Amino acid sequence: MSWAPRPALVALGWVGAALAAGGAVFSGSRMSVVLFSVAALALVLLSAHGTFVRPRLVADAEGLRVRALRGTLELRWPDTLTLLRSNKRFGRDSRTLEISSGDHLFVFGWVELGADPAEVMDELNRLR
Repeated sequence: MSWAPRPALVALGWVGAALAAGGAVFSGSRMSVVLFSVAALALVLLSAHGTFVRPRLVADAEGLRVRALRGTLELRWPDTLTLLRSNKRFGRDSRTLEISSGDHLFVFGWVELGADPAEVMDELNRLR
């Protein structure tokens, strides 16, 4: 099993980056150039991360593989602890999947997984 950001969401980020870059080029005031440039840079960084770090999480009978910008970290099942956290902010419940192993802690939300963290946790429990 593997999980990654949804391709449509990543594509939307690239489109937003292009629009923000266009706004920076064609805007009239300095302040709007700065704001559009910052938005374009942030969207490029987020979209590039979603494009190049795929799949973000892979699970099989042996364990987990977490992909990051520095490479892939392989974790065996006995060495990992997985938790599902729920937080309520601004009247909305949000869930995150936390995977810890030794000195490493990974926190995944629905954007990074492309799925509800509770469903991913169920799949991980089945594979474990």
